[in-house]
Amino acid sequence: MHIRTLLNHVCKHQSFVYQGFSLTHTGGRDCLEVKVEPRKNSLPICSICGHPGPVHDRLAERRCEFVPLWNIAVIFLYCMRRVRCTRCHNVVVERVPWVEGKSHHTTYYALFLATWAKRMSWQEVARAFSTSWQSVYAAVSWVVAYGLKHRDLSGICALGIDEIQYSGGHKYLTLVYQIDAGCRRLIWIGKERSAETIDGFFIWFGKKRCNALRFVCSDMWKSYLNAIAAYAPKALNVLDRFHIVANLNRAVDEVRRMEFHRLLAAGKQAILTKTKWILLKRYRNLTGKQRVRLKDLVQMNLRSIRAYLLKESFQHLWTFVLPTSAGRFMDQWCRDAMRARIKPMTKMAKQFRKHRELILNYFRARKEYSSGVVEGLNNKAKLTSRIHYGFRNDDSRETALYHALGHLPEPDLGYRFA
Repeated sequence: MHIRTLLNHVCKHQSFVYQGFSLTHTGGRDCLEVKVEPRKNSLPICSICGHPGPVHDRLAERRCEFVPLWNIAVIFLYCMRRVRCTRCHNVVVERVPWVEGKSHHTTYYALFLATWAKRMSWQEVARAFSTSWQSVYAAVSWVVAYGLKHRDLSGICALGIDEIQYSGGHKYLTLVYQIDAGCRRLIWIGKERSAETIDGFFIWFGKKRCNALRFVCSDMWKSYLNAIAAYAPKALNVLDRFHIVANLNRAVDEVRRMEFHRLLAAGKQAILTKTKWILLKRYRNLTGKQRVRLKDLVQMNLRSIRAYLLKESFQHLWTFVLPTSAGRFMDQWCRDAMRARIKPMTKMAKQFRKHRELILNYFRARKEYSSGVVEGLNNKAKLTSRIHYGFRNDDSRETALYHALGHLPEPDLGYRFA
């Protein structure tokens, strides 16, 4: 089988033919150079308006890299024609089907690199296919730009809103996900974590789509709650179960630290030494030694133990099905926490009372929507940021996140190389 036959099978173009083939050694690697010529009497296509026009002249030979064959780089050689377009009243370079703009990589090669960039880091893809990090980034950017332009945002009923920290400092990205049962994807990225950021999302999302929302999952941050109430009044705001439990754990740990310092001043620091994870873990997850240590601690009248027991009893809330039953249990728990007179737990009880109806929305939504999905997607976002290292700017980070989590449509070039 001839190489021309293979190329015509994977990327045949009606108005162009593959003429000559030569094997060379350029830049420390073998290259298969393929000469491309326009068919006889074919007219070039204007790259602006897309209509054919007469040939004005031809430019110097241009090299465009194609998908490698047997680890041999394949280079298309073509002298671009300039079109004297009667519609645009200008002389412009023609449009060819295998490359866009002034890129030196064919669209096939760009899609090939972008597909591998979902499986490996950009640097590893660059090494594997003897190209540069910038080339992989350009390929991914092209695929992401196409996907963002052609994606369908209709029919979204459920959103999850959260933020992730990056760059090892107080820098945040606000991420908004679609969390419908049949489609879970990243749909928007905002810089920083502020009221203006979340307002910007809802403005971008549009009033019509906001009115179609039925569920929005978020944490108890005031800016999120205000924005959801203002822009999506028909949606049920489901508070994040993960953050509620995390806040309870922080309160228990705060009680433990305060009591540890009090006992340290009294010369009894050994009582609570190395008990942090014993008090924070669920009882069923404790090891045998940890259970024995916990049994000894329970016999002491410690504030840390009372806070721990309150935290463990709160877990029973998630077993209810009806919001009325869950509400009665939560009211009783808040009364018990207030009677305990442990400041961090009292603070949590007041917070739960303040957001009572929003917490009960988890049960009104029949437990079908929670931010557990969002936390899982956040972990993937953090992993993507670690794998695709070497970000030059925020745009490259956002490109990587959309590429990995956006489930974006890709150009249909007629043949898949990876």
